[in-house]
Amino acid sequence: IFDLQGKLAFSTDSYVVHPIFFKGGNIGELAVNGTVNDLAMCGAMPKYLSLSFILEEGLKTEDLGKILQSIKMAADRAGVKIVTGDTKVVEHGKADKIFINTSGIGVVHPNAEIHHDRIEHGDVIIINSPLANHGIAIMSEREGLEFETEIISDTRPLNGIIEKLLDRFGENIKFLRDATRGGLASVLNEVAEKTNLGIEINQTALPIQDQVLGACEMLGLDPLYVANEGVFVAIVKAEFSTGVLELLRGADAGKSAAVIGFVYNETPGKVLIKSAIGGRRVVNYLPGEQLPRIC
Repeated sequence: IFDLQGKLAFSTDSYVVHPIFFKGGNIGELAVNGTVNDLAMCGAMPKYLSLSFILEEGLKTEDLGKILQSIKMAADRAGVKIVTGDTKVVEHGKADKIFINTSGIGVVHPNAEIHHDRIEHGDVIIINSPLANHGIAIMSEREGLEFETEIISDTRPLNGIIEKLLDRFGENIKFLRDATRGGLASVLNEVAEKTNLGIEINQTALPIQDQVLGACEMLGLDPLYVANEGVFVAIVKAEFSTGVLELLRGADAGKSAAVIGFVYNETPGKVLIKSAIGGRRVVNYLPGEQLPRIC
């Protein structure tokens, strides 16, 4: 029984990432952060989570203990309470170690007016953090790749920084979305399609770490389509973009924040990217299959 005031948001997601442990995190904290962030992107402050496990017979008790510990730490960090849950065990071979479902309830921030219908010509597109770290961390674990500089997942809760943005800028934050499966390109294409507006991003403005870019080239991946777990897209009124950047860059979750593009009336329904030499090309939805079991 909850005594909550105001508008509520509800979200649920399931996590089947492989491997279950990866550089920078594991399936447990990923499950907490993922649902916390889904709520935050609605402009809601997460309050309560449910947590359910499907365990494969034979899962090491030590591994389960590490995952449970990381879940507690992630929930404490995000300021949410886990209030209910369930566990089921299936025969060996009927699952892959552990699958997790989390559902969450949050209270919508009183200043939040997050909806794609509010996006208009001249709005600015900002992202908070370097692209593709999570997807490349997972793929490098699977492929047994090692790099001079370690690539770690960016999984983290974003509700704290979102609350600060809404406290200060309110309705001038028009749209929020975390760039998880399908990456940045999928988010921007969805926006362009739903608003029938054009979007242009600047390749040189995109924050991508050199080692991640090198890994993408090695694996034949485009970082625009690679999954993230700590990156969000904010579409804001242009005159507030400088203040938004200043706030983001003062937080751990936004030190690499950048204006990467803008919304305009030209090329309705299309996303374009301007290259370093000035050429433009269309960025479509991801062709073919997404990377499996990335979250």
